[in-house]
Amino acid sequence: MLTLFFSGTGNTKYIAERFSKTMGYACHSIEDSIDFEDLICKSSRICVCYPIYGSRVPRIFKEFVREYSALFKNKEIIIIITQLIASGDGARVFVDLFPKKHFKVIYAEHINMPNNVCNFALLPLKNGVQNHKMIRKAEIRLARVCRDIQRGRIIRRGFNAFSRFLGLFQGVFEEKMNARGKNVKIDNDCTVCGLCVNACPMKNLRISDGEIKHDNNCTICYRCVNLCPQKAITTFFHRKPKDQYNGV
Repeated sequence: MLTLFFSGTGNTKYIAERFSKTMGYACHSIEDSIDFEDLICKSSRICVCYPIYGSRVPRIFKEFVREYSALFKNKEIIIIITQLIASGDGARVFVDLFPKKHFKVIYAEHINMPNNVCNFALLPLKNGVQNHKMIRKAEIRLARVCRDIQRGRIIRRGFNAFSRFLGLFQGVFEEKMNARGKNVKIDNDCTVCGLCVNACPMKNLRISDGEIKHDNNCTICYRCVNLCPQKAITTFFHRKPKDQYNGV
């Protein structure tokens, strides 16, 4: 059994590792330098975990699963997504990345986790004890997911018609998100420390001519925005953050 996850700032990593520990699954980030082909081939059941962006799968995760698409055929799939409030069919859209009836989804769930978009005024940022209640609710829901799977209970959150309608409504923003996500900005407070370059999962950032430059390849994970010591980098929303998300 295998868990594969992508996590921008730690929320999905927390859920994926906790699920895997309870279920006894091997657990790997898609950023790990390992033989994914061998791991996927040897696994009859795979849990995929990702944060939802605009009710859609993050581009980095799309690219990963498409690379190994053929190896997912006839597997049993568990889909666990992390979201802030609601994502409609955030788990179901994973199926759209594959041919019809490519595998069997035996469970799908949405789990609310803290906000990591640190520079949008309408989304309050919380850290530490402020998030304990939300994280505890997430843990309780995840424990129920594990019990259900162990008992053979099948639930597919987000697969009904109403959830799909909500997902379509939210999904209209995906193209705009991807377009704006390419518009990474670095202001004059940048000290060229290189932390963002090393942290970027897309290898989108580089140091050139004594400054940070980008290659229009951002997946909008907000990792760099939350890590920058000078709060000098932004993507998607370009308001300078007052505070940053510290993770779970």
